[in-house]
Amino acid sequence: MRTITVFLIAVALIAGMVGYGGRESYTLTIASTTGGSVTTPGEGTFTYYEGGVVRLVAGLEVGYRFVNWTGDVGTILNVNDATTTITINDHGSITANFEEVNFMVDAGYYHTVGLRSDGTVVAMGYGDRYYGQSDVDDWTDITQVTAGYAHTVALKEDGTVVAVGYTYHGECNVGDWSNIIRIAAGHYHTVGLRFDGTVVAVGDNRKGQCDVGAWTDIVQVAAGYAHTVALKEDGTVVAVGYNDNGQCDVGGWTDIVQITAGDYHTVGVRSDGTVVAVGYNNREQCNVSMWTNVIQVAAGGRHTVGLESDGTVVAVGTNWAGQCNIGNWSNIIQVAAGDYHTLGVRSDGTVVAVGWNGFAQCAVGNWDLN
Repeated sequence: MRTITVFLIAVALIAGMVGYGGRESYTLTIASTTGGSVTTPGEGTFTYYEGGVVRLVAGLEVGYRFVNWTGDVGTILNVNDATTTITINDHGSITANFEEVNFMVDAGYYHTVGLRSDGTVVAMGYGDRYYGQSDVDDWTDITQVTAGYAHTVALKEDGTVVAVGYTYHGECNVGDWSNIIRIAAGHYHTVGLRFDGTVVAVGDNRKGQCDVGAWTDIVQVAAGYAHTVALKEDGTVVAVGYNDNGQCDVGGWTDIVQITAGDYHTVGVRSDGTVVAVGYNNREQCNVSMWTNVIQVAAGGRHTVGLESDGTVVAVGTNWAGQCNIGNWSNIIQVAAGDYHTLGVRSDGTVVAVGWNGFAQCAVGNWDLN
């Protein structure tokens, strides 16, 4: 008798019910729009007993935010919450809706830069006193921003690029670039991805980090301290530059959908949400093999941050300044990592930051990028 009872309880739990006992069953059809998916219980048509309470979790893709649930939503606990429940009392169909966002943040060595949805830019930190990397108030029509050690670079709507800050090595010499669709800033170099899949680079090239002229079929670029990494159309990865710690040993990677470069390590996200990393691991910044459901990664000086599809964040590596204290973050749609600080953009366009704040690079609490 005890075995039968346990079995019936298990069946009830699997069915997502709050009760059993001869109740009528109903179907629930679940779908999503571009920008995400319903990860729990999944998408398709499911059968539940009347009165069952079903947990719903809508997972994001990078560059999108959850909007709401639509359809037969009368018994959804909160239609504006990506994680909620629905009580089954009839046949129904629901859809998780997402929308693309055009705001973002990036983190430099001692400064932070943010792109507002109207194409203007805001910055905090080191540049107010030193090299001018925060002098971005007059920028307009911007579609992407990136921050290096002491310079800031922005991509404009027309495919041209602007830059301010430290340019001893020529890292801000981007005035003649055109047809650019993505940018990345290393410590002392800047990389641009052209519309045709080729790559350009300026700045410090003492380690060969700007030797990208032969690359083709590139869809994404990333820049570290003295190395440059690129994601190809086929999901493989190439890298040039400083490799004393193995940060360029990415030749065996496949099925990659996003890359990032820290000071001396490189990280990639696979299409299944798992993560790989190579390079310097003295602070365990490459210990990411257990991560799952990751949609974006950001590599700092000696730490790595991962954004999960449910809007939560994970981090490994050095934490001397609290840059890995992200355990209570939620509703995050994008992360960025500087050398000693970490940033997160919430779905409502506000920004959170942890880590070293010696130059007010974490003073972003009043930012609203939406």
